[in-house]
This record gives sequence, structure tokens and C-alpha cells, in this order.
Amino acid sequence: MKFFFQTMLRKDTMFKKYRSGLISLFFLVSSNLLSGQTIQDTLSSNVTLSQCITYALANQSLIKQSLLDEDITKRNIRIALSAWYPQLEIDANIQHFLQIPPTIYPNLINPPSYTPYISLVSTPTNMSTGIFSATQTLYSNNLFFAARTSRELRNQASENTESSKINTYVDVTKAFFDVLLTEEEINVLNEDIVRLQHNYKDAYSFYKNGLTDKIDYQRTEIALSNAQAQRKSTVEALKAKYSILKHLMGVVPEKQITVAYDSTKFENEILIDTTKNLDYGNRIEYQSMQTSLKLQNYGISYYRWSFLPTLSAFYNYDPSFSANQFSDLYNTNTPTSLFGLKLTLPLFQGMSRQENFSKAKLQYQRLQLGMDYLKSSISSEYTQALTGYKSNLNELKVAKMNIIVAKDIFNTVKFQYDKGTKAYLEVIVSETDLRTAELNYLNILFQVLTSKLDLEKASGEIKVN
Repeated sequence: MKFFFQTMLRKDTMFKKYRSGLISLFFLVSSNLLSGQTIQDTLSSNVTLSQCITYALANQSLIKQSLLDEDITKRNIRIALSAWYPQLEIDANIQHFLQIPPTIYPNLINPPSYTPYISLVSTPTNMSTGIFSATQTLYSNNLFFAARTSRELRNQASENTESSKINTYVDVTKAFFDVLLTEEEINVLNEDIVRLQHNYKDAYSFYKNGLTDKIDYQRTEIALSNAQAQRKSTVEALKAKYSILKHLMGVVPEKQITVAYDSTKFENEILIDTTKNLDYGNRIEYQSMQTSLKLQNYGISYYRWSFLPTLSAFYNYDPSFSANQFSDLYNTNTPTSLFGLKLTLPLFQGMSRQENFSKAKLQYQRLQLGMDYLKSSISSEYTQALTGYKSNLNELKVAKMNIIVAKDIFNTVKFQYDKGTKAYLEVIVSETDLRTAELNYLNILFQVLTSKLDLEKASGEIKVN
């Protein structure tokens, strides 16, 4: 008995070690699998415009949906064309008669009336039959139409993806510029606050020394409070604009990013050739409409030739088993087999072919009208974008000169105030004019960049592949 318990104890100890080893191995393998499936975040916290666009093109949900639509289209084409391959099918059954219907035969030994009739059971109790069929389509209008349209359907899906990429490119770029504008506005307000704080100290010192009354430093205090309030509102707006940028890029909300930019580089890239003639063929919308017209033209041909027959070849093999004893059911096979051609000719379908043919032609005419409208819309969009770009570019030059003049005025007025020849109100006015000029320049620069982007999109010059 003691030996038995010792043996059981050793076995229990070995089992616990074995179980512990299995658990350790399980967690080791699981951790490796999970670590192998972890998605690496390749986006740094400090991003440039090109990095934002690249990340958005790879992670934006709408683009992913378009890519999935491309794959779905390819699968649909393969499904439609699969009918060109041989179609194989097996159908089998097994049955047992609970009550066999008799067959009536004439009594041959009792002519001429051959009566009474004889009732005999001629069907075995158990039967099993099957059929193996192979069909090969030789010609079908449906399959011929699917083969002709496969390329255009792929092009259409690809053009939809291209359109999504272009829209994402434009939206991300505009959101990026919007963030830049807001950050530059914050920088301008910070510089303005520093100037106002310095002016406030000077005005308060003059007041304490009896050189001026308290109105000067109180006005400075009001201007400083307004600038600080405006800066706080702009900082809050920046958070919302970063949220929009991350949404358009496909970045998770928890990810913190900051934009990196060179304002000089952007100023150097605001120019674009405005002498080019508009080419409708560069627009992805125009290309997509052309594809739709081709597909609709194929649809007209489909209904025009839908009276043609469908021709197919077939082969059938039918095994047949029967026996009164179930154990003997599959001992004897009496098969039949055959092959042949099948021709299906539509003779009359209630005028549906003619109506579908007329409908397809009307749809083609509608697409043609849509093409005319699209060309007019593209031309109008291009003209508006070109006009807006030229107008904003001219305003940018004026705004840049205004900053130079406003800085000169402020420095002159501040110098004259320090010498006691100018009222402090003029300092406040010149300082406000300088801040307004700087903010106005930033807004116009943003408008120039976005109008340039609109012009590039309208002329079809944005390529993302």
C-alpha cells in the first residue's frame, strides 16, 4: 500500500511538472504570436506634408474601401467568367420502398380476352441511382458580354480608387496648411503679446514717474488682454484642426503629432504655370465617364445580339443499382451514359429584348449628356480656380508689402512716443495695424496655397500613383 501511494505521488508530481511546462510553452507561443501581429506605427510624432500624404494614402479608410472594391470587382469578374470552364456535377440518391406498387399484366394463357389480369411486383425493394454530368458552354451571349466588359470594369474600379486618392491628397494637404496657418497665427500673437507686455511696462513706468496719465498703460492692458484671449482661442482651435488632420490621415485619435514645415519653402512653391491649356483627359472624372460610356456601349451590343442561341456540350453518366436485400444493393450496376449538344434559342420573351435594347440606348444618351455637363463643370471649375489663384497671388504681394510698411510705421511711432512727440494711442493703433497685417498675410498665404491646390486638381495635374 505504501508503495502504491509513493508511486501515485511521483506520478502526480510528474503530471504537475508536465502541466506547468505546457502552460509555460503556451504563454511563450502566444506572446510570440501576439508580438508578431502587433502593427508597427511607422508615423513619427513630427511629420512633414509628404509624410502626412503618404501615411493617409496607406491608412485612410475610404482608400482602403476603394481597394477592397477593386478586389471585389476582380472576384465578380472571375465569377462571371467561370462559366466558360466545364461545369461538373454529381447527383445521387438511395431509396427503400415501404410499399411497392404492383404492375398489371394481361393473362397470356387465357386468350382471347387475356383475363383475369395478373398483378406482379416488378420493382426491387431497394434502389440507388445517380448521375454525373459535365457541361461545357461553347457560346453564350452572357459570357461573351462578361468577357468584353471585364477590362473596363477593372479600369472603372481602379479609377474610383484613383479618385479617392486624389481627394484624400487634396483634403490632407488643405488640413495640413490649415494647421500651419493656425500655428503661425499663434506665433504672431506670441510676438504681439511680448511687444504689448514690454509696452505695458514702459507705459506703467512713465505713469509712476508722472510723465503720463494712467490712460496709456490702461489702454495697453486692454490690448494685452485682448491679444491673450485671442491667443487662447487660437490654441483651442489648433486642437480641433489637428483632430481633423488626423481623421483625414487615418491616424488614431490618441496619437500625438506635430507638423514640421519650412515657411520659406512653401513661399517658394506657390507659383504655378497658368498658361497651360485645359485638357479634360487629365481629369479622373472624365476618364471614369469615358469608361462608363464604353460599358454602356457594350450593354447596347449585348441586347442587340441577345437573340443568338446558347450552345453547350454535355456528357451524362447514370449508374443504377437495385436489389431486394440491402446488403446486395451495390453488387450489380446497370449504367447508362450519353453525350450531346444543347442549343437554346430564345424565340419570344414578351418584347423584353427590344425594350432592354431601347433602354440601353437611352441610358447611353443620358451618359453623353452627363459627359457634356461634366466638361462644362470642369471648365467652370478650372476658370474659378485660375481666377482665385491669380487674385490671391496678387493680394499676397500687397500683404507682404503691408507688413514692411506696418513695421516701419510702428517702429517710427514707438520711437517718437519714447521721445515724447507722439500720443500713446498712436502706438496702440500702429501696433494693431502691424498685427493685422501679419495675420492678414498668413491668411492670404493659406488662400494662395489652397487655391493653387484647387487649380492643380481642376487641371488634372495631381497624380498620386
